[in-house]
Amino acid sequence: MPGFIPDILAAVAMVGVAYNLAGAALAGRWQATPAKPPVATPSITMLKPLHGPEPELAAKLEGFLDQDYGGPIAMVCGVSDPADPALGAVPKATKATRVIDPGRNGSNGKISNLINMMNAVESDIIILSDSDMAVPRDYAARIVAALDEPGVGVVTLLYAGRGETNGWSRMAAAGISWGFLPSVMVGLATGLAKPCMGSTIAMRRETLDAIGGFERFKDLLADDHAIGMAVRELGLKVVVPPPIVTHGCTETSLAALAAHELRWNATVRMLDPAGYAGSIVTYPLVWGLIAFAAGAGCWVTFVAILARLALAERIDLITGRRTAPLWWLPARDLLSFGLYLGAFFTRRVDWRGARLHMAEDGRMTAETETARP
Repeated sequence: MPGFIPDILAAVAMVGVAYNLAGAALAGRWQATPAKPPVATPSITMLKPLHGPEPELAAKLEGFLDQDYGGPIAMVCGVSDPADPALGAVPKATKATRVIDPGRNGSNGKISNLINMMNAVESDIIILSDSDMAVPRDYAARIVAALDEPGVGVVTLLYAGRGETNGWSRMAAAGISWGFLPSVMVGLATGLAKPCMGSTIAMRRETLDAIGGFERFKDLLADDHAIGMAVRELGLKVVVPPPIVTHGCTETSLAALAAHELRWNATVRMLDPAGYAGSIVTYPLVWGLIAFAAGAGCWVTFVAILARLALAERIDLITGRRTAPLWWLPARDLLSFGLYLGAFFTRRVDWRGARLHMAEDGRMTAETETARP
């Protein structure tokens, strides 16, 4: 092997080290500080498209209503099947409305559900969020305060993972908290990321109407991203303030974890092929091991491990909980790298009953789909 190869591999690992240390340094920007009160407290509707049972779903839904907010908060929960077990978790309070509508609008089941739910919305501000999210009591006040800022069209929030079933769910949570979350932080700081995430999409009703309503996205699978892009096309900003909310991970097996993350990776690759390819340098531990195998000193791997541990520790400090045992981190990184590579060869994935086809032009279509939120 040419003598310069180990040096090149070590240099790639050091780029990854720098990236991880940058993520650790930037994480403090999203550490929650005392909330700035909103100028006004207009009415809010929480939109919750539901599908199937989830751990702690009732408590999570209640958390969106139990808010330290001066204005009225309503919730609209929608399903397409009257027998959906998620209905049993809907808060019994009068401010929680159930919408049961099997009508189908386009190929995206979640957006179809939202279209059906909009007839029950009367508020000035709508906040859409995935059903597996948990939020703090100042969530609504922070979002409305952010929407008060000039030029803001959408407020979206970063999220960390929390395992809710077994060890595999904690491993999935580690992928979110120690991998995805810092990547978005670095992307936002450098201007390379333009996220709009299902953790929270908050906007005024007039903004939703201006982008064509949810109907515009009924045949798109990457609907969250598309909503953000549509709002930016209006000349409005998509902002990502604190806090970091919590995504409940429910994977119970390696197969479930791999299917979920492979689908996610393939989606990101189709939305941003160049950025996804470039992110190969963000795995310093893997590159450190490759460099060591090629003849570089063990110091490369040692430094890479320290950088990853520093980032994981920093994220867990910011989020206020231990995502997973730190000694799992090497296995988590090797798994993440394998799934990262696998996405380059993925054209079809199964997700919640849908067979998703990744077209060569970057568009995604559902070949077959059952009812989804």
